[in-house]
Amino acid sequence: MADPLTADSDQGVRDSGASVPDAETATGNPATDYSTALLRAFVRNGVRDLVVSPGSRSQALALVAASLEHSGHARLHVRIDERVGGFLALGLARETGAPAVVITTSGTATANLHPAVLEAHEAGIPLIVLTADRPAELRGIRSNQTTQQDGLYGVAVRLSRDVDAPRATDDAERIAEANAAEGLALAAVRAAVGADTADPGPVHLNVAFREPLSVAAPALQGPIDGALPATAGPESLGRQTRELTEGPRTVVVAGADAGPAAEELAREAGYPLLAEVSSGARFGPNLVVAYRELLREEAFGARVERAIVFGHPTLSREVPALLTRSDVEVIVVAPTGAQAYDPGHRAWIVGGARPPATVDLRSPEVRGWVGSWVFASRRLIDAAERAADPAAVAPDVDKARSYEPADALAFAKAELAAVRAPITRPLLAEALWRYTWPHDRLVLAASRLIRDADRIVPGKKIQVHSNRGLAGIDGTIATATGIAIASQAAAAEAGTPSGVTRVLLGDLALLHDVGALLGAPGEDRPHLQLVLGNDGGGTIFDGLEVASTAGTAAFDRVLYTPHEVDVPSLARAYGWDYRAARTKGELDQALSAPPAGVSIVEVPLSR
Repeated sequence: MADPLTADSDQGVRDSGASVPDAETATGNPATDYSTALLRAFVRNGVRDLVVSPGSRSQALALVAASLEHSGHARLHVRIDERVGGFLALGLARETGAPAVVITTSGTATANLHPAVLEAHEAGIPLIVLTADRPAELRGIRSNQTTQQDGLYGVAVRLSRDVDAPRATDDAERIAEANAAEGLALAAVRAAVGADTADPGPVHLNVAFREPLSVAAPALQGPIDGALPATAGPESLGRQTRELTEGPRTVVVAGADAGPAAEELAREAGYPLLAEVSSGARFGPNLVVAYRELLREEAFGARVERAIVFGHPTLSREVPALLTRSDVEVIVVAPTGAQAYDPGHRAWIVGGARPPATVDLRSPEVRGWVGSWVFASRRLIDAAERAADPAAVAPDVDKARSYEPADALAFAKAELAAVRAPITRPLLAEALWRYTWPHDRLVLAASRLIRDADRIVPGKKIQVHSNRGLAGIDGTIATATGIAIASQAAAAEAGTPSGVTRVLLGDLALLHDVGALLGAPGEDRPHLQLVLGNDGGGTIFDGLEVASTAGTAAFDRVLYTPHEVDVPSLARAYGWDYRAARTKGELDQALSAPPAGVSIVEVPLSR
């Protein structure tokens, strides 16, 4: 059977990439035929993942998506809740770098995607939102489930198109509409990945459909060849690579999604690396874990003369304070994105940075500068660990080798004490970090725990994700599910070991996205483990200045927001494995051998 978008039965179609639908694929229903052309064009331009939420107006798109799954051309993910679907698509795109398409019906369904669209906008994640709508004659007359969908997402999208309802009734019209669908899909993918602008992000296509809204989708066979367009270089934004000069005392700051380029520059130039836990750059010999404390010290922070920033720093007050100082030169490396992080409104925005050509990493000046930061950080971290838990001393291994019964007994008691140690927030964060390896994924929610992790965890080159574009707790589980699905599918295709995706989150982040616990029958569940630090409410707000003066009852009611959710029952209702971990030994056991599929580990924490 001829491929309806690659056959060359017409010269004009050969030039555009579309074709006359043959008797087996041309259904005669304009909505179905247009949906077939559009979604196949997305697949041809590098899209692999389609996320669908059910609805009447979008039925043609949904049924064609199911046909593409059946033929093996795309991965289909079905979610009842559009907000869950939006963040699932965000997670898929965050992991793969390719835009996922999320399909919804009209009305409030479109608004439910807005949080994911905003996060994709601020984080520069490619995402294609495909909303179905009423045709022109049904708009503006209070027709059921009809609102102003065109332009709904405002400045948050890279491209917004309102598409008239298809109406083709013969081959010539079907050719024209197929060609238009081809062009629209290509434009959407290019805009989403920033192929011309170096500014990746979300795209909105609002497509109207008239009744009859669909017929049975055709069986779609044959190859669909194509590749994802590349993101444009920083030159498209007028940003050049800058060669750094020697002299100023410099630090490298790595915020969320900075990537390994930050670590590479710090190492090659001999600069201290102040890398947040979600930066993707928290490793290497120049890493400074205790950067907050050192930035506040006269001997360190006050001596900084230049800061080079990668990514989006969000986890401390000390970093923006440094970057707004008038005596500090700020260089922001931003190869993509129309906006760059610049709290002082005076940074040099560049596309890349090279270390000074004449830098001598063995010189006393370079070694003294970076070494002072690294060693001071280690001393502070060691002291903080001892202060947090004075009893947390490793058992004496020499006593384990001793033939003296008293020594053996002392060693056994020390081991037992370590296993039974209660779990604190730093211990929980450190344990997750320790059990995560390069083939795994670690997702950090916008909870109090990400800051605990940022204060203590050592350097390690692992894949860490976190929605820090807007740092909301929205969609944490859905995003992690997308990351898990995409990473484990890629490992299976490559024949490499497939790891587990672990999520460190608080109880409010879990409850805010509880709908994401619901899977779809027929879809394989990924290897996903939620590690829940449950302190009964939003203890992150206890750090607010007003917490010391506000009335306890009012503060708890509107900020701490306590709850009495029974997590084991919640897990059972959604079909997730559950276990509780109340001691270090139980936590180690849960993290070292997570069950297959989806699971929740609940760790009770004190307020």
